[in-house]
Amino acid sequence: MARSDIHLARENDEVELQFRLIMRRLAGGVSIITAGRGEDITGMTVTSVTSLSVDPPRLLVSVNRQASSFALIERHGLFGVNILGADQLDLARRFSNGKLKGRQRFDGIDWSAGSSGVPILGESLATLECRVEEIIERHSHAIIIGSLLDFDLSSRPSSLVYWNSGYIEIDRDSDLDLLADVSIPLAHVR
Repeated sequence: MARSDIHLARENDEVELQFRLIMRRLAGGVSIITAGRGEDITGMTVTSVTSLSVDPPRLLVSVNRQASSFALIERHGLFGVNILGADQLDLARRFSNGKLKGRQRFDGIDWSAGSSGVPILGESLATLECRVEEIIERHSHAIIIGSLLDFDLSSRPSSLVYWNSGYIEIDRDSDLDLLADVSIPLAHVR
């Protein structure tokens, strides 16, 4: 196929709508990014956390530059990543609820200030506290590179995933049982 035959978007389609539909096909782990200190705290649900390197430990997160979380990350140079388990669907919804703002999102839930001062949610599968190493602003979002300051890891075997406009709960133990019922060899799953 000649390069001129490749079309990224049809002229009569709404490109943004089509792009969103395409990206919804990509499953992503659900995390809550937290930021701020003291009473000036906020958080947001994201699926845009990914590893950048292990040596040294760095990660990437993409955040809308209009989000209140971005302003606090930029101001303090710190943020938390709270990776959600399958039983934390309510938290994912709470931190994506546009009616709740800033500190309100933390009311009535288990959280504490981490060693860096950023809010860390209790019962997460894993939490990471990061210092901003670099912010790369592009279009509506910023790519934030975080260097690991502190972390905690739970032994719970479940995860929350966002796919095709909905949340999916994944539990290693029960999902392996389901795979065994349909005769998928475990060697291919691990």
